[in-house]
Amino acid sequence: QVQLAESGGDSVQFGGSLKLSCVVSGLPFGDYCLGWFRQVPGVERELGAIAGISDIGTVSYADSVRGRFTISKDYAKNTLFLQMDSLKPEDTAMYYCATGRSAVYCSRRSQYDYWGQGTQVTVSS
Repeated sequence: QVQLAESGGDSVQFGGSLKLSCVVSGLPFGDYCLGWFRQVPGVERELGAIAGISDIGTVSYADSVRGRFTISKDYAKNTLFLQMDSLKPEDTAMYYCATGRSAVYCSRRSQYDYWGQGTQVTVSS
């Protein structure tokens, strides 16, 4: 019943920007952690957490994206966002949104239970 649907992935030049969206359904939007993960298919074995936001708005970021990416959510539309600025080639990956149990910091993959299907981001040099 729980469903997450990402969108917004695209191909951009070095230094460009993208905004990813994730529509969440089947859960009370404000009662869970929401987060973004990424993985390079065929290279990385597991999804890497890059950003999370708690039920009360506490945010966390991976060191690799801190200062460049911003996570936010729209309660009215049950939508999670990831604003990505100053994109680098190493940001190229499949990006996934996810939801899980509430926590002070939504920064660990083990906290998440439901996942979207992913959206591809490609950054050229």
